[in-house]
Amino acid sequence: MTGPGRPGQAGPEPAGAGRLAAGGGGTFLAPREVMIVLPGLLMAILLAMLDNLIVSTALPRIVGDLGGVAHLSWVVTAYILASTITTPFYGKLGDMYGRKKFFVAAIVIFLAGSALSGLSQSMAELIAFRAIQGLGAGGLMVGAMATLGDIVAPRERGRYMSYMMVIMMLATIGGPLLGGFITTSFSWRWIFYINIPLGGAALVYLLATLHIPAKKVSHKVDYLGGTLLGVAVTALILVATWGGTQYAWGSPQIIGLALVTVMAGVGFCVTETRAAEPMLPLHVFRNGNFSLSMTMTFLTGLAMFGAMTFLPLYQQTVQGESPTVSGLMLTPMMLGVTVTSIVAGQVTTKTGRYKVFPILGGAIMAAGIYLLTGLGVGTSRLTSALYYLVLGLGMGFLMQMVSLIAQNSVEQKDMGVASSARMFFQQIGGSLGVAAFGAIFARQLTSSLAAAAGPGAHVSASGGQLDPARVNSLPALVRHDVFTAIAHAVQHVFIWAVPSAVVIFVLAWFIKEVPLRGRAPAGEAASQQRELVS
Repeated sequence: MTGPGRPGQAGPEPAGAGRLAAGGGGTFLAPREVMIVLPGLLMAILLAMLDNLIVSTALPRIVGDLGGVAHLSWVVTAYILASTITTPFYGKLGDMYGRKKFFVAAIVIFLAGSALSGLSQSMAELIAFRAIQGLGAGGLMVGAMATLGDIVAPRERGRYMSYMMVIMMLATIGGPLLGGFITTSFSWRWIFYINIPLGGAALVYLLATLHIPAKKVSHKVDYLGGTLLGVAVTALILVATWGGTQYAWGSPQIIGLALVTVMAGVGFCVTETRAAEPMLPLHVFRNGNFSLSMTMTFLTGLAMFGAMTFLPLYQQTVQGESPTVSGLMLTPMMLGVTVTSIVAGQVTTKTGRYKVFPILGGAIMAAGIYLLTGLGVGTSRLTSALYYLVLGLGMGFLMQMVSLIAQNSVEQKDMGVASSARMFFQQIGGSLGVAAFGAIFARQLTSSLAAAAGPGAHVSASGGQLDPARVNSLPALVRHDVFTAIAHAVQHVFIWAVPSAVVIFVLAWFIKEVPLRGRAPAGEAASQQRELVS
């Protein structure tokens, strides 16, 4: 048995340690014990994924109650900013001082922010409390993924990651449905209050079932590196959020924010090379697999979360679906993700082979995005459902394997860094994708409407004039012009997303299939780890 403070050396066993097996410098639980802890981790992931998706459907009601429409975007931006900035902190601090305490703290902060958000009496209060929510949300996904890395050997991890992928997709599809139901049946405040019983149950469950040996090692926190990273990320997300919308791309504000991003980023890299305990150790990027997995994660966020943002508008206008049915139409994608993620997880656990899955995932995902470039005014619901299914099949093969590769590419002491880096790059990719594809969408929509040179040409892509209810109330000829313009704009978004998916497919071929560490004796696991980092 490995002692908690010094991997690879014998030490006194903590209570319950008989259930643990050493491997790769960590202590791994037996499968039966993992299944006991897993529900708590899944509830935390559900919290992190569900919240933002639920809130988006309630924004019109929130504005109607609190006012402040000019600051509406900040209800979302404040949350994203806070969660993105804190993600690396949770990962690194969990590595340094022990995972459980920071995981629990993240849940508590998230619940406090949820309660305060529900009590908000003004838009300014809601934005501030959403930021508090984000401070906790930054640790939910990282805490769950890194904890899984702490208690499950990489060889067995794919099986459990498939459960997490299913929860993520359920949240993606069910979030808008649940948000619409709660807002309509009760009040927008309950979209925040609903987090309290769910998060409370996750908190109590994890406190009772999660037992990871506490680390008692003296560390020096990299405050300067963390601050510089936070400044760089904040400036970058503001550039992506404001550029081309609130401010012109060539405006002093955007240029100034871009310069701040570059300077803070350079300062961060310099700081990390000198810090005793770097917030994001740059040495992990020397591992080819880790760098590849981070690049693929960034491109996945860019292509998927950026391009997918515009599907609900297409469904609710061109295809004439309600917000509820719009969410249900993505069910084929969820089914595709579920099937392939389970298959990939099971095969990886049995064989230890995994390189083929990101290759397949990149190829199928590229095919799915290419198919979506064909969405048009006459596309049937069955045809679009088949397109979503193909996309989901690719996502299921790709996303969980990228996480597994990242975690298997670092030492056990950097497990939190690997998990937080994955979330960090995915969020940055998604933020930039939404901004970039939003600009593409707006430009193409405007040009298509102008080219129509008919009564619909006066409809603008800005100012909320593309609200589905308003578009569907237009005269038939005008509505057809608008539908055609929306379809063309969505097609162009996916056309620009295809290259990212193709690059993911190409990069997947360069992954080195390093043997996955199992619940092996400490000596054998250490030998595997030396092979990994060589």
